[in-house]
Amino acid sequence: MLILIADDEPIIRLGLKALLEEAGHQVVIAANGREALQQARRHDVDLAILDIKMPYTDGLEAAAALSRHAPLPIVLLTAFSDQELIEQASELPIHGYLVKPVQPGELAAAMAVATRRFAEAQRLRARAGELEEKLSGRKVVERAKARLMATGLSEEAAYQTIQRRARESRQSMDQVARSILQEP
Repeated sequence: MLILIADDEPIIRLGLKALLEEAGHQVVIAANGREALQQARRHDVDLAILDIKMPYTDGLEAAAALSRHAPLPIVLLTAFSDQELIEQASELPIHGYLVKPVQPGELAAAMAVATRRFAEAQRLRARAGELEEKLSGRKVVERAKARLMATGLSEEAAYQTIQRRARESRQSMDQVARSILQEP
């Protein structure tokens, strides 16, 4: 994986870089949140590890910006385990939270979980979009059916009319329904 590490402490940044490269990953580093956002735009990173307390743009702000513009698995890293930071982090679309110092096993586990959680969230988001589209199509069919029923057709006959037109024109039922709703 190509991993973005953003931490204002050079020793932490370089230590994580060495650890991840030893595990076979490629690493891009940044000294603050602003640099992290620039690096994420420049490189197609697979995962970001962001320190929370950084100058210019902190890790929380960087995580929010990354999630909006280029969603990816994000693990927050901090020397602070205070409840307020945890609550702020939990409101963001992040996928892991580690407290320094980080052990290699903890980091590997957090990365694996973050990657899986992100993939699952993406699948759910796509499925929600599909369902929303289907629901929208059904609503259009129902409105078209109501329009046909206003001309004296039964509900069943109106539905069959939409089905027949869809079959004959090789269009979806919601496309036919939209054309029915546009008729004068």
